[in-house]
Amino acid sequence: MSANRPPQRRGLGRGLGSLIPTGPPADEPGADATSSEAEDRGQLDVAGLAPVAGAYFAEIPVGQIQPNRVQPRQVFDEEAMAELVHSIKEIGVLQPVVVRRLAPEEYELVMGERRWRASQEAGLELVPAIVRETDDVDMLRDALLENLHRSQLNPLEEAAAYAQMLDDFGCTHEELASRIGRSRPQISNTLRLLKLTPAVQRRVAAGVLSAGHARSLLAIEDPEVQDRLAARVIAEGISVRALEEIVAMRDVDQATPRVVRKKPVAPGLVDLAERLSDRFETRVKVDLGRSKGKITVEFGSIDDLQRIVDIMDPRNRADRPI
Repeated sequence: MSANRPPQRRGLGRGLGSLIPTGPPADEPGADATSSEAEDRGQLDVAGLAPVAGAYFAEIPVGQIQPNRVQPRQVFDEEAMAELVHSIKEIGVLQPVVVRRLAPEEYELVMGERRWRASQEAGLELVPAIVRETDDVDMLRDALLENLHRSQLNPLEEAAAYAQMLDDFGCTHEELASRIGRSRPQISNTLRLLKLTPAVQRRVAAGVLSAGHARSLLAIEDPEVQDRLAARVIAEGISVRALEEIVAMRDVDQATPRVVRKKPVAPGLVDLAERLSDRFETRVKVDLGRSKGKITVEFGSIDDLQRIVDIMDPRNRADRPI
């Protein structure tokens, strides 16, 4: 390995970094095709991934990256940043930043300044990055979408890849669902995995906790209880179905014999919410209070709201928008 190149550090999941080759093309100045990179490219071919022209994946020293001079965002929410720093310390950076190369050891941020800043605060020496060699964002987005369709990512890598395609590359839920052969509810449910605590995300990425278990744990709002129940699932070999029943009864406090009940939950509400989510092709939440209940239907835009209203009551269809 070249003396100037820092050692590569693999995390539990690389998100979009798993979809493209590592290192610049061999015919480019400064490219030193190591055996590790050659092996990566070989694995890429075996996986059947399409080549991504004009981009490659690398882990770059944070000090070699400079912020974008035309970045309009100057203020970053301190609480959200602290959460991101904690997540990066626990599980690493799942969504690589996007940079362009200015010199052999100098890069400029294109996308992902929050991740870059949080990586510095977390004490990381290297940050995963997609090095973009073309200004054609659409070409890079399309190539990544093609490989996302072909790849075999773990659930957390998949969620991180979805989030980055939506946030950094301007994909819509409809485009993403269509290109990778998933339904919109599947996309939404996978993205929700990123709301799990870092400790639970780490277990999902490591493969010791299934995506089904993880989705059930999302109903637990207390981070400590969520972590404790995840450990119990692994230790006792609890099935997804059994976990759903435990969560529905709020019997999640293993430290004491009492049952923790935050609010009443009917056994059929989870199934009903999933059916409504599939029907409306968006996330639907059903809550039951002591004397009444509430159904929450999420929408992404005014057009999306009009589409949902039309499904609810076809007689309400009109030529004019809401």
